[in-house]
Amino acid sequence: MKISAKTILFMQIAVIIYTLSTVAAKLAAMQESVNIKFVFFYGLEIAVLGIYAILWQQIIKRCELSVAYANRATAVFWSLLWPVLFFGEKITINNIIGVIIVFIGTMIVNQSDE
Repeated sequence: MKISAKTILFMQIAVIIYTLSTVAAKLAAMQESVNIKFVFFYGLEIAVLGIYAILWQQIIKRCELSVAYANRATAVFWSLLWPVLFFGEKITINNIIGVIIVFIGTMIVNQSDE
């Protein structure tokens, strides 16, 4: 079953939203104590995961579960990008190689004619 570019884009938007929960979690963890900022970021993390859960249900209605999970694997890329953009962390060559392998696998699954 060939999957449309529109569906892949929808899946990637959902994965981006999902991985943003890690940013909210890190921002919550950076608080020195349980305060209003901690509650806000923790609540934001829960809200983002709730939105993702709804989007995930829509994804698995539109395509095979194996394809959906293969595309979800691209979360590795987004989870690698957010620390660089939001927290100034560094990317290693091993990180880049891992992301490339994940993308190759995702492309193979998406082009499957089964």
